[in-house]
Amino acid sequence: MPGWKKKVGRHLDALIEGTVPGVRKAVRWNTPFYGVEGQGWFLAIHCYTKYVQVTFLHGEKLHPPPPKKSKQKSVRYLDIHEDFDLDDEALADWIRQASSIPGESLF
Repeated sequence: MPGWKKKVGRHLDALIEGTVPGVRKAVRWNTPFYGVEGQGWFLAIHCYTKYVQVTFLHGEKLHPPPPKKSKQKSVRYLDIHEDFDLDDEALADWIRQASSIPGESLF
């Protein structure tokens, strides 16, 4: 992750690890995935030119759901731009909720 996105990536990784004890990690298609053993993958992070996108694989089940809809009904996104101020408490709540929902088997 280049430039300011590296700091965001490290921050997200630390927040996810701190929120979900024993979280599993994998990288596929240049995208880090996070999951829970026996439950599947619940979250992914992808780096675009102008933002970092957090993908909640079952985001429609989160309360409140993340702001950006997907073409896939169950998926929701949070786009983080360079000047975006992260609300760690709200993000940790989404992460906690997402990790408790049976996830996806992508690999």
